[in-house]
Amino acid sequence: MQECCALFGVYAPGEDVSRLTFFGLYSLQHRGQESSGIATANGEQIRVHTKMGLVSQAFDEEVLSQLCGDIAIGHNRYYTTGSSRANNAHPIIVDGPSGKLALGHNGNIVNAKELREQLEEQGYSFATTTDSEIIAYLILSSTSKTWSERIQYAMSRLVGAYSLVLMTKDTLYGVRDSLGVRPLCLGRLDGGWVLASESCALDHIGAQFLRDVEPGEIVAIDSKGMRSDKDRRNMTKRGMCIFEYIYFARPDSIIAGRRIYSAREAMGARLAREHPVDADIVIGVPDSATTAGIGYSQESGIPFTEGLLKNRYVGRTFIEPDQRIREVGVQLKFNPMPERLEGKSVVLVDDSIVRGTTTPRVIALLRRGGVKEVHMRICAPPIRYPCFLGVDMASSWELIAAYKEVPEIAHDIGAD
Repeated sequence: MQECCALFGVYAPGEDVSRLTFFGLYSLQHRGQESSGIATANGEQIRVHTKMGLVSQAFDEEVLSQLCGDIAIGHNRYYTTGSSRANNAHPIIVDGPSGKLALGHNGNIVNAKELREQLEEQGYSFATTTDSEIIAYLILSSTSKTWSERIQYAMSRLVGAYSLVLMTKDTLYGVRDSLGVRPLCLGRLDGGWVLASESCALDHIGAQFLRDVEPGEIVAIDSKGMRSDKDRRNMTKRGMCIFEYIYFARPDSIIAGRRIYSAREAMGARLAREHPVDADIVIGVPDSATTAGIGYSQESGIPFTEGLLKNRYVGRTFIEPDQRIREVGVQLKFNPMPERLEGKSVVLVDDSIVRGTTTPRVIALLRRGGVKEVHMRICAPPIRYPCFLGVDMASSWELIAAYKEVPEIAHDIGAD
């Protein structure tokens, strides 16, 4: 399962907004590594720069110096809808009778195909294969007088997950769908405002975290300050993705009032209480399960150690491995430390099992490292059904828990 996209937006007259956005995106690199982009507005025009690759590959001093203005939005992309190619990079810019609109999107629109066909019948032509461009043109297609009303119209038509940062020539907008599937938070900067997928991005630029953008809320920020409009048709049903807590978000972020680190630590502690075992060491599969492993260790009294080391740059290259390296498989990502594993009974904590293809390889690595026993502990419940709201998840027939019970899964992955 892959990360979703990262969003960042800043309204700060007199500040170097493109540089602030660069560092905001840098802190959110874990949410997407396909492409990166920044758009800026100076009250008269919108400029944009996008490029495939990491934030550090997409921007340099010359590029940032040309992105001037009082407002900026930025985006790191992991594609969910639309292929990985340069013209699908965000932010996307669309132009209509009311002016230009820049948009960055995190999520997935379930009725995108239907909406696209309707918009094409109205005469709109698409330059990308993303559902994000559909959102942008849906906003433009509204006959409402204000941008907030046009955004509300689009929200009434969209089915799926969407956290958005949008920008006109003089206003910054933050939008979250009525279920609140994907995170978006609001912060205060000296003389300005900040929007970000996670609060860790605010910390890195010296902004103060204020609150989450609420499900169904539109936040508008301009020279008059910050205004909020809320969709009050659905104020009770919520659907925040639990994988933000388990896997996607950085441990130092705060989402829905909870620090991710403490949530993952509590998961590990709960696992230790519900499923205790006599073992020598606890290992968390790095990096997402490290904190849960620490929680298991603290609750159980079994020492925590780093028995697996992770190469954090695997998957962030466009160079395909040759057949020999491909056969090595998971060893490209993890490497065991035999001197810490030899003859040990190990509690192995991980965030989730989706298809059940990677976990057996990790356990096999530990066995080759000399472990005596492997006791698997998983933070997520068995995943029996796919999710289509912005998560690159398997189909039902690929989910191992859809057709096997936990003891069968333990046997299949090679755990004791």
